[in-house]
Amino acid sequence: MHLILLLLLVSAADAAPKLPPPPQNYVQQFLGAQNTARAALKLPPLVWDQRVAAYAAAYAGQRRGDCALQHSNGPYGENIFWGSGGGWTPAQAAAAWVSERRGYNYWSNTCAYRQECGHYTQIVWRGTRRIGCSRVVCNGGRGVFMICNYDPPGNFIGERPY
Repeated sequence: MHLILLLLLVSAADAAPKLPPPPQNYVQQFLGAQNTARAALKLPPLVWDQRVAAYAAAYAGQRRGDCALQHSNGPYGENIFWGSGGGWTPAQAAAAWVSERRGYNYWSNTCAYRQECGHYTQIVWRGTRRIGCSRVVCNGGRGVFMICNYDPPGNFIGERPY
C-alpha cells in the first residue's frame, strides 16, 4: 500500500452544493484523532460544519474519476489523503495527519528535515473552528481519496499554529 499526503492553504471562493451528510461513523472517525490532538494543546474542539462538509464532498466527487492528489484551491484550509486499495478509513487519514506532530518544532516553527508537518499544524491551528470532510473510493479501485477542509484556514507563513 502507498500513502501520499499533501497540504495547501487554499483561498479562492467556490459555492458548495447541498449534499447528504457522510455516515455518522465517518464524521466521528475524521474528528476523533484531530480533536484529541487539539485537546492535548488545550484548544477547543473542531465542530462538524455541513457547509464545509458539502464543499469537501463536492470536491472529493470530482476526484473520484481520476484519484488525482490535487488541492481544490477553495476558500478553506485543506488536508488531502490518498491511499492505494479501497480499505482506507477516515480514522487512518486523520491519524496520518496527526502523526506529523513528531516532526514539528514549535520553538522554531518548522518541520524537521525531510519531514512533513503542515497537516498537523492545520489541525491544531488555534483560530480554526469548523471542519468538513469526505471520503471516496476512486473509479476502478485505484485507491481512496479523502479530504478535510478547515474554516477559518490556517498555516499562514511566519505564524505559529497555537
